Amino acid sequence: MEHDTHVTSAWVLHPDIYGANQRREASFALEEAISLAAALPELEVVGSTIVKLPKPHAGMLFGKGKIQELKQLFKSHEVELVLIDGSVTPVQQRNLEKEWGVKLLDRTGLILEIFSDRARTREGVLQVEMAALSYQRTRLVRAWTHLERQRGGLGFVGGPGETQIESDRRAIDEQLVRLRRQLTKVVKTRELHRKARAKVPFPIVALVGYTNAGKSTLFNRVTGADVMAKDMLFATLDPTMRSVELPDGPEIILSDTVGFISDLPTELVAAFRATLEEVLAADLILHVRDIAHPDTDIQAQDVQDILTTLGVGENTKQIEVWNKVDLLDPERQDAMRAGANRDDDIYAISSVTGEGLEDLFSAIAVALESERTTEVLDLAFSQGKQRAWLFKEGLVEDEQQDETGFHVTVRWTQRQAKQFTSL
Repeated sequence: MEHDTHVTSAWVLHPDIYGANQRREASFALEEAISLAAALPELEVVGSTIVKLPKPHAGMLFGKGKIQELKQLFKSHEVELVLIDGSVTPVQQRNLEKEWGVKLLDRTGLILEIFSDRARTREGVLQVEMAALSYQRTRLVRAWTHLERQRGGLGFVGGPGETQIESDRRAIDEQLVRLRRQLTKVVKTRELHRKARAKVPFPIVALVGYTNAGKSTLFNRVTGADVMAKDMLFATLDPTMRSVELPDGPEIILSDTVGFISDLPTELVAAFRATLEEVLAADLILHVRDIAHPDTDIQAQDVQDILTTLGVGENTKQIEVWNKVDLLDPERQDAMRAGANRDDDIYAISSVTGEGLEDLFSAIAVALESERTTEVLDLAFSQGKQRAWLFKEGLVEDEQQDETGFHVTVRWTQRQAKQFTSL
């Protein structure tokens, strides 16, 4: 029996606004928007267009002539959904939907759809719901002023004559309060998990990178785990963690994170902060880049910007991984390898063929070892709990005792030093 899953035919529009501060070439931006749409299984992109715009029109975004031209285009291709790669105001959305007779999503709406499709953990689901509600709240426009849809004045639904829009807004606010409460509980539980994990003396290595850079493929290659690795944007949403023993190196916890993306709307960055918290706890960050992508440098900058926003300090060591070298022509492959060899913290690899992985593993082992520093701590006799923790973590190299207390020589990472001070 076939599943009755309706595939929605979608058309992607990228408004190329004249003079807008756009670092990306319009064709690359359009390509990325099409990949975003492809991340939703129920969509089929039947076409795409770059629309050059001298300036956005307040009510309709596009000019009259362009709107009519696009209307014919959508009609002839039986388009049901138009995805606009940019932000669309609630008024513009309503007017265009009415004019074209289609459903319309802007960039934020589309990313939210993908996030909700990908969320796996309870926390991920709650975060998506909250981000979606905040977004929806801004979409409640007074669409009905001419008929002033009003609710009766019985008092229990809201004040007499409360308009639909106000009661909708209030319902959303109440729902947001409920979700926040649930999220606080979930985050507390996760903090317990994290504390339990913090007790594991293994260093945490986090994979970060622009969406579709090949992080999950690398993660699978290293861990042998069957993480969802598809050539699809946002294939990973909730961090996946595995314990891995490096060849000739320490045992580590490898964490795969959600892909970063340019111009991620701020309300979404906030909503996914916790999804990226694993990165904040990491001893080492592997920044995976799709080195074969024409926009690789801009993508790398976007990732660095988001890391800075998240508060990942300069003191967290990073290794840059130039992935997908197998997609370059032989001459560029050689140039990339030579470039990577010149820099201690860059490694050219292919997570598909496995090229360069041995060198990368060695670099991770060395980086984690060099992250450790030796210190002598003076502990009073009353600090038995702290002393016991140091021994339990296997950090003590030497200990002397005199009448003032213990003088303990430890070798530890910055993360372990932080944990110690919070005891």
